[in-house]
Amino acid sequence: MWSGDLDIPGGVRETAEAALAAPPGPDPPRAADVLLDAFALRLTDGHAAAAAALTRALELVLDLDISSGEVGRWLRLAGGRVSQIIALELWDFESWYVLATRQARSARDAGALVHLQFALNYLARVHLLTGDLSATAMMIEEDRVIAAASGNPPAAHTQVMLAAWRGREPEASELVETTMREGTASGLGRLADGAAYASSVLYNGLGRHDAARDAAWRAFGHRQLGHGPLVVPELAEAAARTGDIDLVRATLEWLSERTRAAPTDWVLGIEARVRALLGEGEAAESCYRESIERLGRTRIRVQLARAHLLYGEWLRRERRRGEAREQLRTARNMLDAMGIDAFAERARRELQATGETARRRSAETAVELTVQEVQVAQLAREGLSNPQIGARLFISTRTVQYHLGKVFTKLGITSRAQLEAALASGPGSVSPR
Repeated sequence: MWSGDLDIPGGVRETAEAALAAPPGPDPPRAADVLLDAFALRLTDGHAAAAAALTRALELVLDLDISSGEVGRWLRLAGGRVSQIIALELWDFESWYVLATRQARSARDAGALVHLQFALNYLARVHLLTGDLSATAMMIEEDRVIAAASGNPPAAHTQVMLAAWRGREPEASELVETTMREGTASGLGRLADGAAYASSVLYNGLGRHDAARDAAWRAFGHRQLGHGPLVVPELAEAAARTGDIDLVRATLEWLSERTRAAPTDWVLGIEARVRALLGEGEAAESCYRESIERLGRTRIRVQLARAHLLYGEWLRRERRRGEAREQLRTARNMLDAMGIDAFAERARRELQATGETARRRSAETAVELTVQEVQVAQLAREGLSNPQIGARLFISTRTVQYHLGKVFTKLGITSRAQLEAALASGPGSVSPR
């Protein structure tokens, strides 16, 4: 995995400030300069000083026609990762989504398999935050297929994050340990910190907040660029649950610097939630409601569901059981549908504490397709032929035909024309295993 480390040339600050003051140019070389200068300014002078330059660079990259030329190729491929980190630094989910999608498409079109593996992992994380764990799993599987076909090692470090969000403790714990060991041995700090973040998600879901706090603090303390939006919500929640109020205040101060520089609904929604964790009475309730409202304007469904969960838990502690049930039901239903099982179990336990019987989701209604069967089915639904699907997934036409036959049998259909209806009923109805 790309480590995120860059050599910082002399005169970076002056170059970046000049780039910020100058009118943006339309050409890819200009965009590459502005992008790298803004990135370097962030490394040398910090977030507040670099926010305007980062915003300018991101806008320029998004607006560019980068269809040709060596610099355009760099921006599509390697530069796509740099610009995605900038989008995360700015808590700009929509730009991150566009850039991740663009990079994956460009790498696929260029036949750049190594870049495609990286791109798939970045795009998988985007889908993970939207709550589309099925899409995340499919991209991880495609990375494995490419690795097997090309001889490159798989880059599927996102797999540890997926296992953590699913709440699968044995699998996630093993992956965390393996990934941390690999990252430490190879000197890839981003890799080890990504595993620590995954560990914090896992333990917050399981209610083991001491372990979640320690893992999140490890990831947060290294200040890796682009990790804040992932790690800080875990750190704040775990610190609040373990009574470490000073640490919650520290995360709020860190967030407030970001909201002043780039006030997106994503960062404002998380900041409101942290304020709620520190607040009491009407002030806390107002912040919980603000968090739900702001996150509800974004695609970040996993954090919206958790905002409902935290609000419901707070209402129950306030002995407002009827209102708590409403929030907890919403959280449970969202988390169940997304397959975020440990957090869904937390919501169920809280509902039971209010006196309501909360049943677990029945697996009997879920159609069990393998990850590759889901990939083949979705591409067939989009109109791709068997040879085209095979080329996309790096498998033979005969293998595509075999998977489609299995899909038709499991879904109880007889033709491609029926795939749209069979796959359209939403998360949870077709469950990849």
